[in-house]
Amino acid sequence: MVRDRFDESDIHNVRIRLIRSRNSDERQYDLPVTSEIAALIVGDFNIESSNRDIIVENRSLGLQRINGTHPSFMALQYPLLFPYGEDGYMLGIPYRNLNGSNSRKRESITMREYYACRLQQRFHEGKTLLLGRRLFQQFIVDAYTSIEEERLQWVRFNQKKLRSELYYGLKDAVLRGDTDPITVGKRIVLPSSFTGSPRYMVQNYQDAMAICRWAGYPDLFLTFTCNPKWSEINHSLEFIEGLKYEDRPDIVARVFKIKLDELLHDLRHKSHFGRVIAIVYTIEFQKRGLPHAHILLFLDPKDKCPSPTDIDGIIMAEIPDPDDDPVANEVVKQFMMHGPCGSANPKSPCMMNGKCTKHFPKRFYEETTIDEEGFPVYRRRNDGKTIEKNGILLDNRYVVPYNVDLLVKYQSHLNVEWCNRSQSIKYLFKYINKGSDRATVVVEENLPNIRSDGQETEIVVDETKAYLDCRYISASESCWRIFEFPIQFRYPPVERLNFHLEDEHPIIYPENTSLDNVLNIPGIEETKFTEWMKTNEAFEDARELTYAEFPTKWVWHSNDKQWQRRKSKYCIGRVYYTHPSSGERFYLRMLLNIVKGPRNFKELRTINDVTYPTYKEACYALGLLDDDKEWHDSLIEALNWASGQQLRQLFVTMLLFCEVADPLSLWESN
Repeated sequence: MVRDRFDESDIHNVRIRLIRSRNSDERQYDLPVTSEIAALIVGDFNIESSNRDIIVENRSLGLQRINGTHPSFMALQYPLLFPYGEDGYMLGIPYRNLNGSNSRKRESITMREYYACRLQQRFHEGKTLLLGRRLFQQFIVDAYTSIEEERLQWVRFNQKKLRSELYYGLKDAVLRGDTDPITVGKRIVLPSSFTGSPRYMVQNYQDAMAICRWAGYPDLFLTFTCNPKWSEINHSLEFIEGLKYEDRPDIVARVFKIKLDELLHDLRHKSHFGRVIAIVYTIEFQKRGLPHAHILLFLDPKDKCPSPTDIDGIIMAEIPDPDDDPVANEVVKQFMMHGPCGSANPKSPCMMNGKCTKHFPKRFYEETTIDEEGFPVYRRRNDGKTIEKNGILLDNRYVVPYNVDLLVKYQSHLNVEWCNRSQSIKYLFKYINKGSDRATVVVEENLPNIRSDGQETEIVVDETKAYLDCRYISASESCWRIFEFPIQFRYPPVERLNFHLEDEHPIIYPENTSLDNVLNIPGIEETKFTEWMKTNEAFEDARELTYAEFPTKWVWHSNDKQWQRRKSKYCIGRVYYTHPSSGERFYLRMLLNIVKGPRNFKELRTINDVTYPTYKEACYALGLLDDDKEWHDSLIEALNWASGQQLRQLFVTMLLFCEVADPLSLWESN
């Protein structure tokens, strides 16, 4: 049937080719260095493009669209994996009730739970799916994109049922007699709770910067990469003969998660580098077929490494002596030698315009120093030690910095860098929160080249002008997300603190609910912010803390809408950022960073027993706004996390929309 269709139709012979980045961010748009099955999502996962166009041909009814949640979707898509046409995921599959009690909020399993269960290897089940090799990779990627599609559909359909509106505006609407909820409210966009969304990445970046403000600059930057030759992976592959690690991305993902948890346990609880007071990591895949983690460690001030000698005690960038430590020499040879690149191997993936993008080979140095930009220059002595790699001798100039104890234990690429300087902090946080992997593709049409005698010769590629910016999703990333492993981690946790003007907190209500009934919902006026002020009124010791400091001593229980005393552990507070052009909200936030223990909105505006009508006037009374001080402070705060482009945009916004008294002074001071 496929052959007949090609014979009868005018089919254009096209192909998709990945090209080098046309974007400035090479890390997101680098080319794959491994052969794997991946999905290319044009644009990205978002509400507007959440529909997948899946078409089947019915013998009697012709072409029909089917949904990704149709029970026969996977059987139709992969007849080799499901030769009996077995049903796949469908809505309403109930949980198996093993213990006779059901404490779950849901009665049926989610699509993610179904595929996470389906990917497991069981001795009493057939192994057709697991033997699929490349087709199994495609199945995993297809399953993950189906899960994301279903999540986006949920967000889309629930936006029609839900509205959010400022509480103050809602009261105004009722007073006007406007009680139809369809006419009030604003649509809910893709929320920050949607993993991987732009808001999700921004929130995690701001949380990481909040930890940095609390703990100081990070001390160590680790890159931990999965090793497909780990014995645990090879042992798991022995249960089904003939498979390689690339055929089982599910096993690779699970073993890497186990190793990562063990590494974090070593760093946090065994004090490998000293007492760790904070830690941040993110997971990336970057078209290499294997996951890797970027980890930032914040050490206790007593355990920091203030001198080059201290750095030499934990980080090495030299080849170990093969006679004194043959084990370390072997692991450095396997995992920590860069290249060969340069003139010895101009086709190395790190090469661009004839130069190594990682700046290898380094120079020889007799001792460790810190350069002017705050980056360490590690000791690399010219001691004559070399390691042969691909027939080329490499010396200490090609060694990637490492910690020998961790390297020997984990038997993988584990780069350790010292990073305790302010100049590098924003780069590090931007790097570990840069977003999803992407690819630029071009659609090409293959045209035969006709000779003068009428014979076809080689294929000539005729490029169309269809360059597509695509989200790149590998089988390894798909497994990680299907198993619901975290792609971001922070310790200590960060409590995000929202705030609002009086009677202007957002509320969510069903579309078919009368607004009079909405206003009468018990506790609808209670928010995290208002309950903070009520706690200040009830407990005298609570008044000794600002809003941002409050989570260090108190815990917010969202179900009860109450602040309760913290009994254990630790948490950092972060007040949501507000743009200087947002008016009274901006000045309210300025007060929240200074005023301790207000019991109501009126006390926030009361300075030296004088109650001011606006928050801006209260800021003036505190001396926060004299001589454009608020704009200077806003730029200084943004300096901690914003990029250069964002800082320039903020400055121009202040000139356009804010009351800057002396723009020249503001420019020269910043």
